[in-house]
Amino acid sequence: MICDIFEMNESGDNILEMDSLSETKLDGDTEIEMGMEVVYSQEFLPTFETIPEGASVPKVEKAEFNGKSDSLFFNDGVRRIDFVLVYEDEDMKEIDKNRTFQKRKQRREYFEASLMKMGMELEAARSVVDEKLLFVKVHMPWDVLCTYAEVLHIKLPIQPNDLSTTSSPFNFLSCITRHFYPSEDLIAKETEYFTAPFEKDRLEYFYVKDRDLFFTPSMRSRMAYYILSRAPYEVRGNIKKFGVTKLLDGGVYKAAYPLHDCRFNVRSKEDECPNERYLLYNEWAHPKSFYKMQPLDLIRKYYGEKIGIYFAWLGFYTAMLALAAIVGLGCFIYGYTTQETSTWSKEVCDPLIGGNIVMCPQCDKECTYWRLNSTCESSKKLCIFDNYGTLVFAVFMAIWVTVFLEFWKRYQAELEYEWDTVEFLEQEEQPRPEYEAKCNHERINPVTRVKEKVPYTACGRCIRVSLGIGTVLFWIVLILASVVAIIVYRLAVFFSFSTRLQSDLKELEPFKEYVTAQMATSVTASIISFVVIMVLNILYERVAIWITDFELPRTKTDYENSLTLKMFLFQFVNYYSSCFYIAFAKGKVVGYPGQPVYLLGKYRNEECDPGGCLIELTTQLTVIMGGKAIWNNIQEVLLPWMKNLIFRYCTRVGSEKVIPRWEQDYQLQPIGKLGLFYEYLEMVIQFGFVTLFVASFPLAPVLALVNNLFEIRVDAWKIITQFRRMVPEKAQDIGAWQPILQGVAILAVASNAMIIAFTSDMIPRLVYYWSFSVYPYGDHSSHTMQGYINNTLSVFDIQDFSNKSRPLQTPYWFNNSTTCRYRDFRYPPGHHRQYEYSIYYWHVIAAKMAFIIVVEHIVYLTKFVLSYVIPDVPYTVREQIKREKYLSQVILHETNLKLVTKRLKPVADKILKHNEDQDEEMMDLYF
Repeated sequence: MICDIFEMNESGDNILEMDSLSETKLDGDTEIEMGMEVVYSQEFLPTFETIPEGASVPKVEKAEFNGKSDSLFFNDGVRRIDFVLVYEDEDMKEIDKNRTFQKRKQRREYFEASLMKMGMELEAARSVVDEKLLFVKVHMPWDVLCTYAEVLHIKLPIQPNDLSTTSSPFNFLSCITRHFYPSEDLIAKETEYFTAPFEKDRLEYFYVKDRDLFFTPSMRSRMAYYILSRAPYEVRGNIKKFGVTKLLDGGVYKAAYPLHDCRFNVRSKEDECPNERYLLYNEWAHPKSFYKMQPLDLIRKYYGEKIGIYFAWLGFYTAMLALAAIVGLGCFIYGYTTQETSTWSKEVCDPLIGGNIVMCPQCDKECTYWRLNSTCESSKKLCIFDNYGTLVFAVFMAIWVTVFLEFWKRYQAELEYEWDTVEFLEQEEQPRPEYEAKCNHERINPVTRVKEKVPYTACGRCIRVSLGIGTVLFWIVLILASVVAIIVYRLAVFFSFSTRLQSDLKELEPFKEYVTAQMATSVTASIISFVVIMVLNILYERVAIWITDFELPRTKTDYENSLTLKMFLFQFVNYYSSCFYIAFAKGKVVGYPGQPVYLLGKYRNEECDPGGCLIELTTQLTVIMGGKAIWNNIQEVLLPWMKNLIFRYCTRVGSEKVIPRWEQDYQLQPIGKLGLFYEYLEMVIQFGFVTLFVASFPLAPVLALVNNLFEIRVDAWKIITQFRRMVPEKAQDIGAWQPILQGVAILAVASNAMIIAFTSDMIPRLVYYWSFSVYPYGDHSSHTMQGYINNTLSVFDIQDFSNKSRPLQTPYWFNNSTTCRYRDFRYPPGHHRQYEYSIYYWHVIAAKMAFIIVVEHIVYLTKFVLSYVIPDVPYTVREQIKREKYLSQVILHETNLKLVTKRLKPVADKILKHNEDQDEEMMDLYF
């Protein structure tokens, strides 16, 4: 508990804090004194010992580079390098008398002395490339490793797994499937062990074959970073400042990172090097291995559970997308092959039907009358996406997303057991250093009922959370304002395109029939919307991080979950608002030609094509999904590659110089503070496009599948070849992204049902086919789609135009026509209820509402049944977890029994000796 960190001390009034990011002025620091010394609890930092203020601090031993470029050890070849710190030597600067640089030097020396005081061993080496740079190598001895393995509750082997594994029923296909897995000759399958949280006093019960290999390099780096993030670097009166993070921000150190074990494309010459980076590159990140399954166990071993769980989720999501992509592609092919046979599309293109239907102008004055068959090509394209196959595919995707999430839970449970994160609970995760530094308020712990220190009162926490919520809401309103601005742009530009586009395209005759005012407006608005999305993303990212820092979450998991929620809410509105506008708002409130509806009293609301707004929604999705994929690849691949290329060019050395392993890694790009956050965000936003709007774009799963197949290998290539090794982190699951995915899946059912009902023309066509094509509403003897176009376009008398909207010009072919047609279900002029909604309209509305209710209930019921039937944890995993707990309890019992026996043995021996002495005395008295 946090209360353990804060204890009374007789030496004086001290506080522990971290520098703010803005602390660049090192002169005249002023701090607030507090009447309580803050010291580290033995629970969190057992080896911590404060160096008295003013005491001389030991210097780090310097050693010359021994010429072994692949070495992962100190110069003695025995002590392994667990972490590397990089700084610029102030003594090599011309302005070495500058107080700022001297202050940095003092802080660094104190920090390094604190590390050595805690039991860590350091060795410094000067750079081969730049003499100003020094690299401090950090090693954790065995005793320190054991101490902090217990502090961090690291699970380690106690005995080999003795439970028999069930053989797969598809083993007979192994001769084929083995080619799709990494080579077992290179990446051998690891031995499975039962594990338990490490305890130093019970070392003999753990499966220790080799002390040097007992703790993996990723475990060692994780423990090293834990100490580095909490070691003090300055004691000034009553102030203690700590944490390598702030030293990096303040320029004291230029970098801090664990080492890669070798070069990614060349095996190490060192015999003890496992060459895991080389194996990962060849069997995972190399383009030649694109068809192979991911070596998840090796990824987890090298980078930690957090990286491993991300690639496991991405791979599982991609594999599940394959089924959705096949069905979606089949739906697209069905629509493509039937577009020429669609009755209503034929009527639009028929010169005798669509060619004789005169449509009303779609804007005021400048727009003129147009023939329906001018939209022939767009109506054919619409048939590809707006057909009965789309309905089937939308229902299929609703079920698919449930199966995906349920089977992911099962797969995740297996990984939790295999990777020893089953009991990775909140109390096992240590507080963030930033949280510990601000703890200066007391409260009663609601669980233990003892006093503890927290960084804010209940009122302060309320203020912080309220400020965060208010900021997020403000930015969401800003996004909505940008959406309104784009709508105004669409209205204004449509007016311009309607008057000038055809004349401007006279020379481009082949494209003239394809480029309509609606299409040009939709495409340009989509591109502008995408640019606005990207700009707002960059701005909001900084605000979200600042607000989350201000809220001061306790643990790293709490921090990431809070930031995840803020960012996703913003991104959800940012990416999807324009799509929701086209799907559910555009063309819904337009009035009729004699009485149009105006936005802001000035701009006439835009209408959909005679075929509906579905094709525009498809265009919007294509532009955003495609543009986002291209932009992300530029950011993730091209920029790091260019930075590394420029850095290597600027720091190039002669070919005769041998560069050590730690300096090779320094030339790579650092991992951002948010790590995998943007990778998850990118995939979850894509998941939203695949599920929320799939009824309008069946090819979305296909595009997502292709993108993800590249994404997996690009991400792998990026982190292996372009970035320094990440600090390994523990993770039980995908965190806050799991409930977000579940929320998107629930919303997707309603969204797709409403798209089919309100955006597509499927329901009006069904109503016409079953009700209005035959008696009493129609003239046909049997159900048919003939006459659908004529029946769904209302008639308007051109004499009823207002002066504001009457067209200024009429085309030469208009002749003496007195009426025009428009998309709506209203009574014709001359009817006693002219221009009011007809009976057809109310039939369609009733059918749409009935469709939404029925489809939603059926799909939600199916989702509930599937969620109930599919267990979250497989039976075999449950049995293995029980077996592991049993073994842990047995070991605990035996240890306690031996401990009691050991403690009682002196007492028992004393009693026996006393009894023997008494017996001897009695014998002496008797004789």
